[in-house]
Amino acid sequence: MTRRNRNILIAAAVVTVGGAVVAANLWFRKDKGIAVTTEAIKTRDLDAVVSASGKIQPKRLVQISADAPGRVVNLAVNEGDRIKKGQFLLQIDPKSLRTRVDSGTASLEAAQASLEQLKQSIETGKVQLEQARQNLARQQGLWRQQLTTREALDRAENDMKGAQSALSEREKQANAQASRISQERATLESSRYDLSKQRIESPIDGIVTRRNIQEGETAVVGTMNNAGTVLLTLADMAVIQAEVEVDETNIPHVALGQIAKITIDALQDKNFKGHVSEIGNSPILATGAAAGTQATNFKVVVILDEVVPDVRPGFTCTADITTATRKNVTSVPIPAVAVRELIYDANGQIVKQPRDEKRPRGVEPVAAAAELKPGQTRKETEGVFVNRDGKAEFVPIKMGIAGDKYFEVLSGLKPGDTVVTGPYNLVRGLKDGDPIKVDAKAQK
Repeated sequence: MTRRNRNILIAAAVVTVGGAVVAANLWFRKDKGIAVTTEAIKTRDLDAVVSASGKIQPKRLVQISADAPGRVVNLAVNEGDRIKKGQFLLQIDPKSLRTRVDSGTASLEAAQASLEQLKQSIETGKVQLEQARQNLARQQGLWRQQLTTREALDRAENDMKGAQSALSEREKQANAQASRISQERATLESSRYDLSKQRIESPIDGIVTRRNIQEGETAVVGTMNNAGTVLLTLADMAVIQAEVEVDETNIPHVALGQIAKITIDALQDKNFKGHVSEIGNSPILATGAAAGTQATNFKVVVILDEVVPDVRPGFTCTADITTATRKNVTSVPIPAVAVRELIYDANGQIVKQPRDEKRPRGVEPVAAAAELKPGQTRKETEGVFVNRDGKAEFVPIKMGIAGDKYFEVLSGLKPGDTVVTGPYNLVRGLKDGDPIKVDAKAQK
């Protein structure tokens, strides 16, 4: 082989090796970036939603109790029966109260008869008084003519006074009897009212949701310290509501009139519209062992604005309350948001720290408290990583409401920016300036 040919071979080998080195360098530089998924920032409509679970209840619930004790002799309804206002429900044994009514009626009639006798005696007394007056006038005229004795005149005067006294006494007796008649009449009316309450009719249109007594059992009347027997529970299902428990962290965002979407577990694949009608002012008190560990919740009532077929009180439900709405706003995917500790100068500007390539990924170069310069402060800041020519740049953002999958962005981003959205664990450990590459397979 000539010297010239050897030089050509050496040059070719050098070129080949150099090309291989360049190609390998390019290959390794290409693979050096961290594989991530990204998403372009867009504007969209957002709804902030507070979700809470609870029970379906009628707006109007009536508990039927006995006004007087007694045995149930006729029970006309069962649980689940639909009823109309005025419909007969049950009858409590009326015998004792009917006896009271009969006795009161007899007493009233006797008192009225006695009053009539007293009225007759009063009329007789008036006649006797008039006769006594006439006799006295005649005796006084005879006395002036000296035609009668003093004894006869005195007797006439005493007869008139006796007649006046007797009449006055009879009138007092009649007044007292009239008062007794009023009392007897009031007692009779009370007995009749009590008797009428032994026949119980429905005060509303609705459904019998609970029946706590059987025919033949005795109904007990409640007292101040002891609750009586609740015989029936009636529910007016014309207007129903969802009574849900909202966490204390969400209750400040809930307001009267906000619209809601109600999902009932027993009626799958159906949603119903509603609105917030009541917000509890005091937290729900827990009882038993959970009293010390249960989260603080507040009762919120959502009225359903549409008819719900085949619904029953006590059905489990979930209410999604829309607490805020934004139209055509810049938004960022929730997984893209991360928190980093940054240093700010006295003017509120971010102080960039030098990047240490030997530092493990996910460890931010934050200065210790002793290394901070005068006026500098360290603060945890929410932001996202934006893809800047293959490198992740941490950009602080200010967020508004939270939607189902996106946060509203008030400042820091604009439509068209591309942010890192995953993988989740990678975003948590990503640091400013890390090289990244888009994972085309995961992006699909």
